[in-house]
Amino acid sequence: MTEPAVAPLAGIKVVDLSKILAGPYVTMSLADLGADVVKVEHPEGGDPTRSWGPPFNGPDATYYLAANRNKRSVTLDLKSPEGQEAVHRMLASADVVVENFRPGSTLARTFNYQELSERYPRLVLLHISAFGDHGPLRDEPGYDMVAQAAAGLMSLTGEPDGPPVKAGYAMGDLGAALFGIIGVTSALVERERTGRGQYVTTSLYESQLALHINWATGYFATGQRPGRLGSGHPSLVPYQAYPAADGHFVIAVGNDGLFRRLCTALGHAEWADDPRFATNRDRVTHRTALNAKLESVLVDQPVAHWCDLLKSEGVPVTPIRTLDEVYDCPQTEALGMVQKVDHPDVGALRQVAFPVTFRGLRPSVRTAPPTLGQHSHDVLAELGYSDAEIGRLLGGRLADLCGPATPPGTLPQPPAGGTPTRRTEQRPK
Repeated sequence: MTEPAVAPLAGIKVVDLSKILAGPYVTMSLADLGADVVKVEHPEGGDPTRSWGPPFNGPDATYYLAANRNKRSVTLDLKSPEGQEAVHRMLASADVVVENFRPGSTLARTFNYQELSERYPRLVLLHISAFGDHGPLRDEPGYDMVAQAAAGLMSLTGEPDGPPVKAGYAMGDLGAALFGIIGVTSALVERERTGRGQYVTTSLYESQLALHINWATGYFATGQRPGRLGSGHPSLVPYQAYPAADGHFVIAVGNDGLFRRLCTALGHAEWADDPRFATNRDRVTHRTALNAKLESVLVDQPVAHWCDLLKSEGVPVTPIRTLDEVYDCPQTEALGMVQKVDHPDVGALRQVAFPVTFRGLRPSVRTAPPTLGQHSHDVLAELGYSDAEIGRLLGGRLADLCGPATPPGTLPQPPAGGTPTRRTEQRPK
């Protein structure tokens, strides 16, 4: 029996005019949830992340492959009248458009929401920027690291005596993407009540402020500028990485009862009665003294020893896994978080799946990130263009005429069983 498709957004049409990461991650997530997403790219090079490598896998950088599955790619010059007309044909039947045009740019003026809403009143437009729609920095460009620096994350990340560092993930872009997804889906829900779309905005800067959480309220209460704590927590101790004989591991003690268990397991039950450490408030105050005691004991045994011992006592603990260990972890496999899909140039392509299940089922990785312009002919034909018009619009890019059409809104399934076959035909780029 075929597993039912998980597609809560089936029937929703999305036009993706964005590039890099924040916007494409929004549209990939909408596509994962069943929406028909058409990614519009410039004919020369497409999304810049296609060339953000090495590493590459096939014609594209792995960076691009991370945020563009389950979409269709069409190549259009958005600054040309012909390209703009094609986009307007898409918007006539679209539910959502996502863009990250620089404020004040030609494209921002061309596709401004006020004019679009008059022509397409049900359209939801998500605009993502670096610093937001208002204020002295509204026109500033910005990549992820600029947001991490400008919005404070880098001031909180790193060792106390070391330089500020950026987070390992692109938290500026991904934070904006996650809030953008919430904005789009909320606007679609409201449209069901009102019949009208709306203009939704977020920015890398705003999303980082929203993610400050306890750092913000702590500063508001005390007026004290927080500093970097390495892996430490500003409000909990012990709650960080500790050195063992053969590496580091994490202990996360969230209450006094867990601390007593930890002390007993380490053979130092008396620490729990030491007035410097008896309560979490005391432990935060005497962080340095307590960590020195813990490290003097933990360094004598390997990570595996401490993890086994502390787990047996109910103390939250884990080794610090590298990515190869994470992807080979039985927990990752049990959750079905890594899926394979057939890519036209490289064959089997692994992808990290959507992290939410519905009725116990996870949305599938249905189609690989498209090659540049892979679906141009199909999409333009759906918009009513003749083959001759498509040929003129694409400027003779024959690669866009290859491959079978995929009807909009359908949910093609990944190959059933075995290793997907590698296609060998050459696609001109």
